Amino acid sequence: MDNESIKLLLINKLNLTKIYVTGDNNHINIIAIGDIFKNISSVKRQQIVYEPLINIITEKYIHAVSITAYTNDEWEKTNNQ
Repeated sequence: MDNESIKLLLINKLNLTKIYVTGDNNHINIIAIGDIFKNISSVKRQQIVYEPLINIITEKYIHAVSITAYTNDEWEKTNNQ
């Protein structure tokens, strides 16, 4: 499964403002941005993003995933420093 397919899957399943997917089948890096993450712990945020990917991971299309999730405000502050 390619990065664009993963991106489209997550956009369709989650209410995200932006998403960045990089890497290859061995290791995918995901940065997810959206207000879906407001008032949610970092662990729960990762679980939210991970959930739509479970079948892809268990069928070994992806080996490892790194997820960073931001609210829109957090992303704006992170990128304006």
